[in-house]
Amino acid sequence: MEALKVTTFQAYLFWENTEKNLSNLSLRLSSLRTSTDIIILPEMFNTGYTMNVEKCAEEMHGITMQWMKSHAKRYDCVVVGSLIIKEKSNYYNRLIWMRPDGTFEQYDKRHLFTLTEEKTLFTAGTEQITVELKGWKIRPLICYDLRFPVWSRNVDTEYDILLYIASWPDSRIEHWQKLIPARAIENQSFVIAVNRVGYDGNEIYHSGGSMCISPAGEVIYYKPENEDLYTFTIYPKDLIANREEFAFLADAEKFKIIK
Repeated sequence: MEALKVTTFQAYLFWENTEKNLSNLSLRLSSLRTSTDIIILPEMFNTGYTMNVEKCAEEMHGITMQWMKSHAKRYDCVVVGSLIIKEKSNYYNRLIWMRPDGTFEQYDKRHLFTLTEEKTLFTAGTEQITVELKGWKIRPLICYDLRFPVWSRNVDTEYDILLYIASWPDSRIEHWQKLIPARAIENQSFVIAVNRVGYDGNEIYHSGGSMCISPAGEVIYYKPENEDLYTFTIYPKDLIANREEFAFLADAEKFKIIK
């Protein structure tokens, strides 16, 4: 396991405008002055969090997947974010883990938000994934998944980093601020959470609050309100020291979720 350079982009998103979002993201990423291992984008980074699936859904060979592939190659790093994918007659809020060589992993959002039409329009995922980068085991999840600790539970120390991408509104930002440190402490892992900023097409305000929390609950990075492209480094020694001093995970229940 090596030190990991992480770039988070807490972006302002243009409502249901894929071309403008991808152009803005490309422009902002061009200002990077350092190498990085991973670029993390918000939930539905190409459209904003919309339920207009017929207009905004893409297929797996679409423009956003091609953009992710080209930028992962350009910056020689993993690019991760979610978009609306249509497969046959189903729609998915799908997270893509795009590698520089064009190969990728995918995770479909498990918990669909009941206060919007997401639960009726989208198909829920059933499988977790664990990806690896520079020796780190990483569990990527999406927004509303944060509220469900069983789905996030680090059973048998399966991961070292819990990653959330989100479109979390300011009206419930206190929950975001409390739940992310809780997930880090209870799972003895780093938690990296990336939100968006600005108003969406439904006049819902998003105040960011993207952060990285250590396994001990310490704040490594936190940014409210403004659009922010930021790179920081996390170190394996901090993870190892915490788990060696406090072997809490060894005392946790072993269970499997019945899907």
